Amino acid sequence: MKADRDPAEWMPPLPQAHCRYAGERTTTKLCWGLATDQAEPDALKVCVEACETTIDHYTPAP
Repeated sequence: MKADRDPAEWMPPLPQAHCRYAGERTTTKLCWGLATDQAEPDALKVCVEACETTIDHYTPAP
């Protein structure tokens, strides 16, 4: 199941969805202060390096 895996183990099947998925996952993790293991940011870094967009700002949740 997708919900049980992080980006090191699962990415959306359509390559054009990878950038959006990486951005939304990163923003959610930062906003809510969620924990991560090293494999997750490593996998997202590889994905994001191929993207044309960046994440500039996030607001931590209250």
